[in-house]
Amino acid sequence: MIKDLNLREGQEDLRIVEHLDMQKLPESVQEMLSLAATPEEQDIILMATIAAASACVPNLYFHYGPTGKKYYANLQCFILAAAASGKGIANQALEMVRVIDDQYPMLIAGDSTLAAFYKALEEQGGCGYMHESEGSVITDIWRNAAANYNTALRKAAEHETISRNRVKGASEIRNPRLSMLLTGTFGQYKALVPSVENGYFSRLLTVVIRGTNPFDKRYVSSKGGQSAVPKIVGQRLLRTYERLMEGGEQEWSLTEAQKERLGEHLETEYGTLIGLLGDNFHSAVVRMAVQIERIAMVLSAMRGGENPHSMRGNEHTENPHIMRGNEHTEGRIPSGIMEEERKRGAANEDGMSGYYPDAKNEIILCRDEDYETAEMIGNKMLLHMAAAYRMIDGDAQECVPEIKPIDQRKVVFEQLKEAYALGELIQEAKSQGVSRSSAIRWNNEWIERGMVTKENHGIYRKVA
Repeated sequence: MIKDLNLREGQEDLRIVEHLDMQKLPESVQEMLSLAATPEEQDIILMATIAAASACVPNLYFHYGPTGKKYYANLQCFILAAAASGKGIANQALEMVRVIDDQYPMLIAGDSTLAAFYKALEEQGGCGYMHESEGSVITDIWRNAAANYNTALRKAAEHETISRNRVKGASEIRNPRLSMLLTGTFGQYKALVPSVENGYFSRLLTVVIRGTNPFDKRYVSSKGGQSAVPKIVGQRLLRTYERLMEGGEQEWSLTEAQKERLGEHLETEYGTLIGLLGDNFHSAVVRMAVQIERIAMVLSAMRGGENPHSMRGNEHTENPHIMRGNEHTEGRIPSGIMEEERKRGAANEDGMSGYYPDAKNEIILCRDEDYETAEMIGNKMLLHMAAAYRMIDGDAQECVPEIKPIDQRKVVFEQLKEAYALGELIQEAKSQGVSRSSAIRWNNEWIERGMVTKENHGIYRKVA
């Protein structure tokens, strides 16, 4: 949660997996996590797996916002880390996708000119997956075209039409659905996201990994063992991909209770980050709602090879998790769970089966455990993006620079009483190693942002 933020302790409060309930994760995600040897590797492989799997979930969509805009599963993620930090494990997710790409081409090389990128995306019907673990490759390619790539990726993140008009002719990619996983250093990240005001910052999930790992003496057997995991998971995803392609477009949705809970998070806990970081971070907070829904939808789809109820919601909740009707109107009453599991996928050769409703008037509702997992990931991702935000804002030059003291500002604020004197603030700040001038500046910022009001001379009160 946001209240756990304390970046002075290093990576600990940015960790994601250790805050998840492993038993609530899809089996395939658990298996991919088994490849990791450190907490940092766990977080890298988790986000790489979800980003890669998002390319393998065709035809599932949800509506979001007052206009009911249509979003698909596709996630774009950048893992920002120094050398020898374990980010190479992200390539295991690429091996997972290769299983599908062997039959249904979807990979787009990171080492592509902008023209080649457009051409590949066009040839694949606007869909694809870009995976690049060598940041220097994309830095070299994007040196002269980063701004144009930035625009193309931003539009793809929103499924907005990408149009081009060149001497050789005009082209248009409608409803692009691009998933992406990149790893690199801060300098490479900033080539793509030059400023916090840039619209792509809030659309790109950013994972910040600090520090390096000791020499790893592990080895993997070529017969089965860990090296087989990505291929096994890839085979399950292949079956999921084929079933979803056969069924046509299918609507997925959070339950009304989950939507309400997500809204409360945006209004309260997430609002704390806006207050601390400023209005430029607002778009990242608001768009995280879409990212959380995408993550939850990917988790739902990854259950496709596990059991007959994999794409159904919990049956022990007040509302059934299969609804009928395509209109998202408030107060809609679901018609009930299907009477029989006639849409159940045939048992797979590994003994697993999937559940994929194919009637166009059926809506798949999110399981509670998938929403809870996605929400926790979203909470932690906001902290990672806050770290990246502070790094960009500080124009740092290191591979993975020290994170600015957002933690000190928050710790000082939370240690103050509801009503406090300026002298108490200065004293508390001093105990945190913060100068008097910084404490006074922070106090003025809190007043400007409506977090604090001035009651009397030198006396201030927190706004509830």
